[in-house]
Amino acid sequence: MSPATTAATATKKRKSDATVTAAGKKAKLAAVAHAETVESILSDVKNFELPDSPTATRKMILELAQYARSLEEEVDATKPKALSPAELAAAAAKLANAVRSGIRKQLTWKPSAKTGSARWTYDGVCPDPEVFGAMLNLGGPPKFKATKMAADEFQNLIGDLDVSIRYDVLRATSDVNIQWKPDQGTFKFSGSYGK
Repeated sequence: MSPATTAATATKKRKSDATVTAAGKKAKLAAVAHAETVESILSDVKNFELPDSPTATRKMILELAQYARSLEEEVDATKPKALSPAELAAAAAKLANAVRSGIRKQLTWKPSAKTGSARWTYDGVCPDPEVFGAMLNLGGPPKFKATKMAADEFQNLIGDLDVSIRYDVLRATSDVNIQWKPDQGTFKFSGSYGK
């Protein structure tokens, strides 16, 4: 690309960013104006003034309805969107890979690994219970706060946890403890590993 083309592309990007910002500012200013109307009504519920003409009253009611709609849209925008089955599977696979990688990094040689009693713990965040449930193949969001799962079953879900060391292999040796905190969107896996 020539320098002129690059400059033109950069200018276009800047212009579109400015347009979006200006529209956002106008929406915020309109919301502030409506919020002031609402505040004046709520401050004096029994004696607030209505406009004199029916047209002005209609305009005020319309503005309040538009303000209510904008608040509903803001709330809807903060809610997590429902994922399609393919998106859910992809998100669950991504989470499982992160969990597997984090656990495998902890499986290092230490004397307690000789007896299979070395401990590992993985803390994670998953704000969408559907994704967490899909990762553990629960068929929906988890209905538990704490449970146990066999190490083999856990590895079938998230992947192989075996880690090669100099003359041996470290692997999970106990059931996996699973803790789920739905209100915080966090989870914790823990267990033992060894030779």
